[in-house]
Amino acid sequence: MRYFIELAYFGKAFHGWQIQPNAPSVQEAVEKALSTVLQKEIEIVGAGRTDAGVHAKQLYAHFDLEQEFDEEHLVFRCNSLLSRDIALKRIFKVKPDAHARFDATSRSYEYHIHHLKDPFQYEYSYYLKREPDLKKMNKAAGFLKNYTNFKCFSKSKTDVMTYNCKIEEAVWKKENGKLVFYITADRFLRNMVRAIVGTLLEIGLGKIEVEEMHEVIKSQDRGKAGTSVPAHGLYLTKIEYPNIEVN
Repeated sequence: MRYFIELAYFGKAFHGWQIQPNAPSVQEAVEKALSTVLQKEIEIVGAGRTDAGVHAKQLYAHFDLEQEFDEEHLVFRCNSLLSRDIALKRIFKVKPDAHARFDATSRSYEYHIHHLKDPFQYEYSYYLKREPDLKKMNKAAGFLKNYTNFKCFSKSKTDVMTYNCKIEEAVWKKENGKLVFYITADRFLRNMVRAIVGTLLEIGLGKIEVEEMHEVIKSQDRGKAGTSVPAHGLYLTKIEYPNIEVN
């Protein structure tokens, strides 16, 4: 039987989602908790990989297990073993061929920026001393929906079959004195959101013109895009799936 896990985590203490040698990861911590409670070696497959320091308000993973168990009790016991930085929200049965990564139809991220000095924001938001031009950034962000190849925003030497992504939403909003960038696509490349935000900030701070966004994307050259912004302002917020849950 296949089960999905819905979880959230604060990424500061981890070197990303994926298991790595000699570095703590979210995947490793969750597998260890599940294996301890179920007294059976459990391997999980995540919906995607977040980089070191990136947070997730919602992420899914799946695992297979034939023995029966109480889902709510398993969530409770695993949460008691996990650090305060990781929280399992629920575990539920899905169709046997449901896949946490390949069945996801869209993923959404937020990037948070504050420009007024605030000691309570530094671990959750990127501090930018100057406030960028929101109108210019939104105009440039709108161009993203006209393209599909985003190699220019992908981390170099990434082993992928395609650089194509379909962006459904890309917009900046001002909320409670902060700037928040919302972006949704069917898939994302490694480092893509942070590189997009870095490029848009260069536009918002007047370092490059709005229309240059077209040339950056068409170049397919990571060196033409802006510097990646820090990981701690980035949140994976939502993953959408078709009807995969077993009623």
